[in-house]
Amino acid sequence: MPVPLPRPPALLKGLVAFVLAAAFAAQAVAALLPHVPLLLAATAVSLATEGALYRWQRGVLSLFAKSHADITVRHVLRDLLLVVALLRLGEQDRETVYAPLVAGLLAFYVLHCAIQAVSVLVRRTRTLPVVTRNIDASVLRLSPAPSVLLRRPGHRLLVFGLPATAGLLASVPGDRPVYAAAGVALSLALALTGLGALLLRLLPGRRPAGEQEVLEWFDGWLAAYRPTVGLYFSGGASSAYQANMWLEPLAKLDGRPVIVLRERFMVQKIAATDIPIVCLPKVSTLMRLEHSTLQVLIHPSNSGKTSQVLRIPTIKHTFVNHGESDKLSSCNPYAKAYDEVWVAGPAARERYALAEVGVEDKDVVETGRPQLDGVTPYAGPPTGTWTTVLYAPTWEGWDGNPGNTSVVEAGENLVRALLADPGVRLLYKPHPLTGSVDPRAGAADLRIRELIRAANRERGEARPPAGADLAACAAELDRLTTSVFRAGADTVERMLVQSAPEPGRAEAVARATAAWEEAYWASLPEGEHQVVTDARPALYSCFNVSDLLISDVSSVISDFLASGKPYAVANTSGLPEDAFRAAFPTVAAATVLTPDAAGVPELLEAVRHPEKDGLAEARAELKLRLLGPAEPSSQERFGEAVRALCAKARDHRARVAERLAAELPGQRTEAAVPAAPR
Repeated sequence: MPVPLPRPPALLKGLVAFVLAAAFAAQAVAALLPHVPLLLAATAVSLATEGALYRWQRGVLSLFAKSHADITVRHVLRDLLLVVALLRLGEQDRETVYAPLVAGLLAFYVLHCAIQAVSVLVRRTRTLPVVTRNIDASVLRLSPAPSVLLRRPGHRLLVFGLPATAGLLASVPGDRPVYAAAGVALSLALALTGLGALLLRLLPGRRPAGEQEVLEWFDGWLAAYRPTVGLYFSGGASSAYQANMWLEPLAKLDGRPVIVLRERFMVQKIAATDIPIVCLPKVSTLMRLEHSTLQVLIHPSNSGKTSQVLRIPTIKHTFVNHGESDKLSSCNPYAKAYDEVWVAGPAARERYALAEVGVEDKDVVETGRPQLDGVTPYAGPPTGTWTTVLYAPTWEGWDGNPGNTSVVEAGENLVRALLADPGVRLLYKPHPLTGSVDPRAGAADLRIRELIRAANRERGEARPPAGADLAACAAELDRLTTSVFRAGADTVERMLVQSAPEPGRAEAVARATAAWEEAYWASLPEGEHQVVTDARPALYSCFNVSDLLISDVSSVISDFLASGKPYAVANTSGLPEDAFRAAFPTVAAATVLTPDAAGVPELLEAVRHPEKDGLAEARAELKLRLLGPAEPSSQERFGEAVRALCAKARDHRARVAERLAAELPGQRTEAAVPAAPR
């Protein structure tokens, strides 16, 4: 993920707004005098500033819109001032010459409004009640989206209206209305062409299927596919990683999985997968799942829309979370709303019992963490020149607790201490939400990145061009995982492009990912420190190349324990070390570091010399408590939990059918849903 650029300062925004306002004022003065050179210059500056705003300063446009000076008002004013100037420059009887031009301009703006109205109608016909991915929905008459110019009034008015404005401007110096007439005629032709193109899309055979037709198709797809288990997810754009970490375990399950989303934008945030994806924004559409064969929904997070799907009585719901830690969020009281809560190991079961949030022990199932089956186990101390240290702090959270993240109070000290060791190669992987709540965390993150860049300059590590192997692997992985959309593609066009995947794509993606990761780590200059913020390499790939983890109290340390490697936790809570360990059981096998990072040299010594590592046995014990036994594998335990909960769902449906039959004797009674596949 690239480093976000700082927002333009308010002074720059104010300056741009002032320039545009001044250009209009100068144009008005020049039109009334009249003064041709000033009019030409002011109009040119106005048009150039307008284009720059749409290209680089969208925030200023919103300020004008809030002041009721949107693009339409500005464009009408610009043309009106040019007409005034032409009238004042000509003879007294010139009004009759320019009257047809004014009428043409009025007709153009009427067409502009008509295009906008029709574009709204077209957009409504292309807003389907169900959005899909990895499903062949071609029978719904899907088609490419209209041009961006026909859907965005600001862009359209600038482009379609430019000939008229340019013609009026060209008529000023020599008082030649022929230029204005040609410009207005061209703008009218463009507007008529655009309106016609949109009207054609409203013809019955040219628009996508209607709402009822789409819903009937969706019911038919559910009946044909007969899903058994699904992943339910709702959230913001930055939360997609919470669902993505469960894609591979879901794909490996027996049965027919499906992913159920609620936000249209989230369809493109889900990583590459062969699993069918359906987005059901409306509650009424979501309720159609009640009459499907879907038996279990897996929930990796809580959201405001979770309560809506929990109302479906024919489906069993389980909460798996997107990571386990000692934070209060790992035992949220909302968890009692689910039929079961699946956790990694005994520690999480104990955490729920101690929290007393209403989750009964009988509803807690230990499944391990199937995502961690690919984490490489500890193979001894570093043998090469470098000791690779992964610093992966969490974010600041919503509650303002200073102990949530070490970035603010300890991050720079930890990084300085690590960079001071000539044998350390540092991998810095901050949480994607760092700085989203507390600006101090964002500022500290930027300072840490600069420290790393400065250390690389001092070390003299020059990054060579990416090797051919890495470029080839990246190209192949991008080909398999990235859908290329035309500029301006909408959800309907994306549905058309992302239909049923090619057979075997999932296995090809796994092979390509492994090849890319191997090529990526091999391509890095020896000993160069790294700031890892892109989607690739993934966190677990960083685990596999690291000798040591330094983090905060978060799910990162629980996951890292799967490797059995040494780890440390920064204590920025203000608690004494004994109290800190007692409060957070995941710290039991960790080296606790103070905010001043004084213990870093001793920690590195223990990593390099295992005989000085007194926590190896504690890590093994804690791994068992947090993640459960190594055999059977987490994926096997996860699959068994799915099968068991599916069986409960089938039994529940059978009991409901029997009860209905008993309550309505003599009448035909059927189960509320079709027979669920086993």
